[in-house]
Amino acid sequence: MSEIIRAGLVQARWTGDKESMIQTAVDAIGSAASQGAQVVCLQELFYGPYFCQVQDTDYYSYTERIPDGPTTKLMQEVAKQHGVVLVVPMYEEEQPGVYYNTAAVIDADGKYLGMHRKNHIPQVNGFWEKFYFRPGNLGYPIFDTAVGRIGVYICYERHFPEGWRALGLAGARIVFNPSATSRGLSQYLWKLEQPAAAVANEYFVGAINRVGVEPLGDNDFYGQSYFVDPRGQLVGDAASDTQDEVVVRDLDMATLAQVRDQWAFYRDRRPDSYESLVQP
Repeated sequence: MSEIIRAGLVQARWTGDKESMIQTAVDAIGSAASQGAQVVCLQELFYGPYFCQVQDTDYYSYTERIPDGPTTKLMQEVAKQHGVVLVVPMYEEEQPGVYYNTAAVIDADGKYLGMHRKNHIPQVNGFWEKFYFRPGNLGYPIFDTAVGRIGVYICYERHFPEGWRALGLAGARIVFNPSATSRGLSQYLWKLEQPAAAVANEYFVGAINRVGVEPLGDNDFYGQSYFVDPRGQLVGDAASDTQDEVVVRDLDMATLAQVRDQWAFYRDRRPDSYESLVQP
């Protein structure tokens, strides 16, 4: 018998200030919930601009404590109000001067479940992330939620297959990849990497991108958020490449068992032969 999880993704352009970005997200979550969504993921660093286009200490002011900060507390209330699991990417302050690119995970009853800290940090033109973030130190946690086991893998991490696999080995049924990715640099990978990861690891992937050109740089964020199933097929259409959008799709969890019976990748793994892969 099929088990359907209705899941949502939110892509949004920079509104000009943190408060209105948060309100945009709250409204979008409400919209997704009104369509029956049971789990919703926001975009990378959802309440700010993508400030990593420049290197400026003023943007350290966007940090918040997790889970004790105001945005986490607000999102706990929103999750409980709508009965929806939330994945909330934010700029985390662990302590003064120690900052991470982090996603908080909140269950449908409003309980804070934990966080994923982005492990792979880029430092290339227009993506100066090492200026802002320490590499994550929590590994690849899995979260037992009201919709089952989910994982989070943030933006640049999608280029690294090891974390995708770690989440699959831990039992993830859906992995969310909140991102800020722009035309020209990696757009050709957008519809390649996440479907390939879904196939290789036999789970659903939700890929989220922001939209628009922001005042801090020339990066044109192209949206096109989507869900992909374990066969590498999009679940419905991808979102607009220019407009705010709430993507809500039905994910049939029965597909997981069907694919894993057909392609027994986890059975046929040979971890005893992979030792050299983890040597520096």
